[in-house]
Amino acid sequence: MTINCIAVDDEPLALGLISAFIEQTPFLNLVGRYGSAVEALGGLQDHKVDLIFLDIQMPNLNGIELARVLDSRGPNKPRIIFTTAYNQFALEGYKVDALDYLLKPFNYEEFLHAANKALAYVELVHKSNATPTVVETPAAAPERVEDDYLFVKVEYQLVRIALSDILYMESLKDYVKIFLKDTEKAILTLSSLKALEEKLPAKRFMRVHRSYIVSLDKINSITRNALHIGKINIAVGDQYKDEFSKFLSKWV
Repeated sequence: MTINCIAVDDEPLALGLISAFIEQTPFLNLVGRYGSAVEALGGLQDHKVDLIFLDIQMPNLNGIELARVLDSRGPNKPRIIFTTAYNQFALEGYKVDALDYLLKPFNYEEFLHAANKALAYVELVHKSNATPTVVETPAAAPERVEDDYLFVKVEYQLVRIALSDILYMESLKDYVKIFLKDTEKAILTLSSLKALEEKLPAKRFMRVHRSYIVSLDKINSITRNALHIGKINIAVGDQYKDEFSKFLSKWV
C-alpha cells in the first residue's frame, strides 16, 4: 500500500530533510512540498493527499489553523503528523486528531515510527471500507455480524478494545474514560460519549446517564435508582429510566 503525502515547512532545511525522509520510505509517495500552509492548501486541490507532514509555527496560516480548515472535510480529510520544535502544541495537536507529533530535531528512526502509525491507520481504514462479495439468493438477506471490538484514539495511536472487556464508560468533558475488567487503569480517549454510543451494539450496551454507558452483562445488582458494577454505583438518569425499565422488564 502506498500513501500519498506532502511536506509543509517554512524552513528550507527542515523541508528538505522531511522530504528526503519521505522519499527513502518505500510506502510513502511525496506528491508535493510547500513552504507555507497557504501554498499547501493550493496543492491539496491538485493532488489526492492521504497524509501531511506539517510544521506548526508558520506565518499567515499556522499548522494548527490549517488542520482545523481541513477538519471540515470530514472523514475524507488527509491525516496529519505535526513536525515542530515546540512541545507546548502537543495538546492542540491532539485536539485536531493528529496521528503523531514529531519534535524537532528528529532522526529517521523517529520519523519512520510515526510513518508506520500512518500506514497502520490507512490499512485499518482500507480494511474497514472493504466490501466483501456477497452472492444474493431469494431465500434470505445475509445476516449482519457485529464486530466484537472497538478502536479508540489514545494519545497518537488507535487502540483495539474487546467489547467483552468493557465494564462502563464515563464522560469527562471532551474525553471519555473506558473502564475495563482485570485492570485498574482506565483508558482515556478524546471523544464524546455519543460518538462511542453510536459504535456500540445496543443489545450489549446502554446509556443510563448523560455521563455513563454501561455494559449490560457486567451489571451485578440494581437498586431503585442505581445499578452496581463491582464496587461502582452508577445512577440511572431521569431521561434514561424508561429505556432502562424496558430492559429490566425481561426479568421482573
